[in-house]
Amino acid sequence: MWSSRGIVSDLKATGPVPQTGESACGCFHHARSYKIKASSHSCLPSVVARTYVPGSPGNECCMTQISENDLLYGLATRAIHAGQEPDETTGAIMTPIYQTSTYVQPALGQHKGFEYARTRNPTRDALERNVAALEGAKHGIAFASGLAATEAVLKLLKAGDHVICGENVYGGTHRLMTQVLSRLGLTFSFVDVRDPACIAKAITPSTRIVFIETPTNPMMHLADLSAIAKHTASANGQALFVVDNTFATPVFQRPIELGAHLVVHSTTKYLNGHSDMVGGIVVTSNDEVAEQLAFLQNAAGAVPGPLDCWLALRGIKTLPLRMRQHDASGRQIAAWLAGHSEVRQVYYPGLQDHPQYDLACSQMEGFGGMISFEMGSLERAKAVVEQTRLFALAESLGGVESLIGHPAVMTHASVPKMLRESMGLSAGLVRISVGIEDTDDLIADLEQALEAARGVQ
Repeated sequence: MWSSRGIVSDLKATGPVPQTGESACGCFHHARSYKIKASSHSCLPSVVARTYVPGSPGNECCMTQISENDLLYGLATRAIHAGQEPDETTGAIMTPIYQTSTYVQPALGQHKGFEYARTRNPTRDALERNVAALEGAKHGIAFASGLAATEAVLKLLKAGDHVICGENVYGGTHRLMTQVLSRLGLTFSFVDVRDPACIAKAITPSTRIVFIETPTNPMMHLADLSAIAKHTASANGQALFVVDNTFATPVFQRPIELGAHLVVHSTTKYLNGHSDMVGGIVVTSNDEVAEQLAFLQNAAGAVPGPLDCWLALRGIKTLPLRMRQHDASGRQIAAWLAGHSEVRQVYYPGLQDHPQYDLACSQMEGFGGMISFEMGSLERAKAVVEQTRLFALAESLGGVESLIGHPAVMTHASVPKMLRESMGLSAGLVRISVGIEDTDDLIADLEQALEAARGVQ
């Protein structure tokens, strides 16, 4: 029988490794160090619809796995070194960009582990191992976008299977589920993840995946990962708990430590951090699920190019440093917005009046740089987003540069208006991604933009 404990038990704590950086609650946290032991899984969970026979002709898949040594180090060290070795040919310290579509084979039926670049690429291998190590997982499977990664996870299912999803997720995720995959026979229930009991109520005999974001986009709701992991385990022992960790990153939150089976990222965002590539990744510690995802990666072909993988690897090396600045500026700007007369409400888990502040302090090691605030009307929100100078009006988030957006018109336009409004995503909501510029300059930019909204109804 499938057990949620099966995945978590693959990682055994071996003691804390000191890490610098203040936690969300003002104390110093320590990154945990892990050693991997051999997987104890004897069968694939019934959530996964087997569509191939491993090892049969034409069904080869190559699943990457981290080195055991990768998890002996703290997070900042992993970000720089995990999954990467100096190039054997030249000694180059940086992973090369293997810009090739195919590989020469020395003889018929013989190769050096690489046959075709859709199936495997050394630059992609390094990225997959690196992100898996950051999340404390065993395997990484990279894709051409965050949505492609999410779609691959949902392709583990078959017609008639049921998915529970948080109601406040990225608009593209909602669109993928309701307008694409629902036509192929999957069913979806969207619930308020702030209350774990809503997950329990939504579970049916056909539930196979529980999919959540935390913090959510853009309302900054939190989900109690440990509590939801327990509810997921009660779903006939057959459901996978999947967490989109794009907003928090493994610097501030590691869902696998709290019971998640799979973690999804849009590598486009904080992991890359420089707004110059698009990609996604799934990590897990379950060998058989990873094997099926690697098969889907090759069979469906939504793979990232080697340059994009290299750009993500390059960005990850400074991820811990960047996240500290995103977090420090985010806290200061959120507090400043909360005291501004033109702002009706601020949504940020680092504010003490956020209804889930205590959960944020216990589950996260930082609050991050994503903030949403309510201006009261579309006209007032429009006045702000069109007036900023340093905050660029653009889709996306998580880059070194600050961005500002209007979720109802931009990122969440595909979500039905009634659902948007029921969760508080109004026409007056503005979302900002706080970059790593000087905080005082960012506040001054928002000040002059908010001044433009004064008097607008």
